[in-house]
Amino acid sequence: MVNSLDFVKVTESAALAASRWMGRGERDAADGAAVERMRASLGEMEISGRIVIGEGERDEAPMLFIGEELGRGGVEVDIAVDPVEGTNLVANGLPNSIAVMAIAERGGLLHAPDSYMKKLAVGPKAAPYVHIDAPVRDNIEAVANALEKPINDVCVVILDRPRHADLIRQVREAGARIKLISDGDVDACIATTIESTGIHVAMGTGGAPEGVLAAAAIKCLGGNFMGRLEPRNEEEAKRAIAMGFGNLDRVLMIDDLVKSENVIFCATGITDGDLMHGVRFFGNHARTHSILVHASGTVRFIESVHRLGARPGK
Repeated sequence: MVNSLDFVKVTESAALAASRWMGRGERDAADGAAVERMRASLGEMEISGRIVIGEGERDEAPMLFIGEELGRGGVEVDIAVDPVEGTNLVANGLPNSIAVMAIAERGGLLHAPDSYMKKLAVGPKAAPYVHIDAPVRDNIEAVANALEKPINDVCVVILDRPRHADLIRQVREAGARIKLISDGDVDACIATTIESTGIHVAMGTGGAPEGVLAAAAIKCLGGNFMGRLEPRNEEEAKRAIAMGFGNLDRVLMIDDLVKSENVIFCATGITDGDLMHGVRFFGNHARTHSILVHASGTVRFIESVHRLGARPGK
């Protein structure tokens, strides 16, 4: 059986590659470097891996494309990856960019279309009391009650987008605090399950593939994640239906997104964020900070020092 720490080496390698491009305004270069390094690292593992969420379809992405088989052979797993979650964040040197991956047995992760998804994420204490179809105020009050906090102590993280203007208004009217983020909602959703982050709810619309990645970690941590596909156009809607999403209005519960009970989630910080420190260079070494979560509910924060010039993960 593969050691779960071996998967951390994969996200570490991607983060190290992308971090060289931090603040240089070249998002594609950062993403390309991370993709190449992540693919090479996965290719060296003793697994029979299949990409179910990656860089796109084969005709769109030369590496880590959906359906690509990776590894030297071994246990059969499905893999969801985002070598750089928050390419704009890396390009501009902004917080909360991560290299991220989820692994499950075959068929354990939803193959989500490249579309938008309405999302709601909370931690374990509030998990039974919220619903994506409930009014915003009701969900915030439920979280406050579950956490035994006044509403004005509840912090809601939302992507800073024009489409969220009404959502932001409703959260403010409810009396909660808001943390607006420019990109990267995987990190934000997971942060709701870690008390030390001070983030209690994640709401709004973002990428559907990122929703599956976040749900994998949140399921391990006992939180709650709900989603609903919101295609941006008719083409996306038709593609979702062709992939088996007969009713686009149905609520996707966490067990719909992550069917397996044997899940591994790991991520490595590229830039400093709510969950992890970013890559830091000193002398001829670099330090990485990662999170590893298993279905058992154990959370490990891993700090590694890498000698530059050596192959990452060695």
